[in-house]
Amino acid sequence: MLAIIFGMVLLYFGAEGLVRGSARLAARFGIPPLIIGLTIVAFGTSAPELTVSLSAALRGAGDVAVGNALGSNIFNIAVILGLTALIQPPRVHQDLIRREIPFLIVVTLLACGLVAGGGISRLAGGLLFLLLCAYTAFSIRQGRRSGEEEEGSGPAERTPLWQCALFIVLGLAVLVAGSHLFVLGAVEVARGFGVSEAVIGLTIVAAGTSLPELATSVVAAVKKEADVAIGNIVGSNIFNILCILGLTAVVSPLEVVGIGLRDALVMLAFSVVLLPFAWSQKSISRWEGGFFLLAYGGYLALLWPR
Repeated sequence: MLAIIFGMVLLYFGAEGLVRGSARLAARFGIPPLIIGLTIVAFGTSAPELTVSLSAALRGAGDVAVGNALGSNIFNIAVILGLTALIQPPRVHQDLIRREIPFLIVVTLLACGLVAGGGISRLAGGLLFLLLCAYTAFSIRQGRRSGEEEEGSGPAERTPLWQCALFIVLGLAVLVAGSHLFVLGAVEVARGFGVSEAVIGLTIVAAGTSLPELATSVVAAVKKEADVAIGNIVGSNIFNILCILGLTAVVSPLEVVGIGLRDALVMLAFSVVLLPFAWSQKSISRWEGGFFLLAYGGYLALLWPR
């Protein structure tokens, strides 16, 4: 129980440092906070998913590697975005509606096809990773262009680069340590109640590796950094598919046996529903956040018989 409490404390302070450093980095280089959230913050907070999936693949546990990525994506939208909306309904940037969310849906469809095919080869994994590189380069270029157009709106904040980097690196390190402690404590508690290993893997491990995203998005929402909050969620989901599945398959081809197409389709359903929710009022309302949380509860009910 102490591990859970201490892990939560580390998660909060790590998220605080990461959000502060990211916001200052965006201001210093004239890059919109949305792009920082979609790239640096999203990729950094997905570090636990990457390490867990790589470790699982090297041990020959392809189902764990794939299940971690799919489960984390479901958790990111259903729980993290749901809680963020309940705390502070985030405004959705038009670039997310026009570009990033549709792109997320496309790569999620790719993941569904690969799961339905029974696995991910080295070639398919390499292509996914190359697609991530192209997407990242395009997003940063578009962000710099947007920043240049808005440059005349006010004086740029000149926080020293080393301070920005220090906040980001220390924040990420503390986030990873906090999520590790939290997962260890939660798994022990779950085992004490007789919860099966399969359910622990599909819920606690997937949710635990998403704790950095949860802490970062909630803190960002409280600090009125909505672009960082929602950009972190969408960017992390794109990263989980293109990098975690892609890079893991390059290291060790993934054979999918125990992960059903149902789980991939649930991930796709959450991604698809996100688009009209964001489009309707250019924000995610509290009732929409509540819907996501209730839907996740329904998904857990489906998992329990396993």
